Amino acid sequence: MVHLIVKYRSLTDAAKAQINGLNECEISTAKTVRYMARMAGGYSLVSFLKKDSYNHIDKRRCVTIAKGDAKVALAYLEGKTESDPTTMAQYSLTDDGMLDTFFLANGGSRVDYQYFGDVFAFDGTYKKNKYRRPLVIFSEANNHRKTTIFGFGLVMDETFDSYKWILQNMLEVMCMKEPSVVVINGDEAMRKAMILVFPKATHCLCAWHFQKNITANVKEPLLRSRFNQWLYTNIEIREFLTEWDLAVEEFKLQDRL
Repeated sequence: MVHLIVKYRSLTDAAKAQINGLNECEISTAKTVRYMARMAGGYSLVSFLKKDSYNHIDKRRCVTIAKGDAKVALAYLEGKTESDPTTMAQYSLTDDGMLDTFFLANGGSRVDYQYFGDVFAFDGTYKKNKYRRPLVIFSEANNHRKTTIFGFGLVMDETFDSYKWILQNMLEVMCMKEPSVVVINGDEAMRKAMILVFPKATHCLCAWHFQKNITANVKEPLLRSRFNQWLYTNIEIREFLTEWDLAVEEFKLQDRL
């Protein structure tokens, strides 16, 4: 297990070049490491771990941002606000000039928020962009039950400070109108930021994340089915508590709560 010890792990220049080349061909990092391990004769014969290659790719992306992508993004935001005076964009930079965090909402989204912003969902788990930066989306359903985007932004990381910044700026852009209910994914940093910025709002756990957790941890099919019914059925609190007590007895959950 020596290859797992930090002291004996390193990315050689040759390995970095190979990872860079395969990454530019849009081959995933996981497949790249698997290929290199096969060529070497096994994972124990490769001088680095998968996370070392991910860290290397992330550093390259940060360099790319510093070389000009931040300026392009800021120019885009400024162009949006000039073409539509009701569009508002807020952003911050790091000490070395990188784009740290930004939030953007156009005029239509700001108007929609005034009508439908009493309840909204706040999710920051998307990392599909090439920099693996969390994309934060504020959304809710309008009077036609269609999804409405109130605004979006990119944050540097999923920390309390990043979430606090984007929530405070979102509140400013939306004319200081606070929501009554906010739906989040249960992230601790996100929850703390919500309590600070929206202290009067009720914070609810996203049903999709709840169901995902249940699917991963509850092995009894009938109990999973019950949970789904409780999640998506209009059920009174007293009725749920009664059914929950019955489920605890039926599936012998007393010692697992």
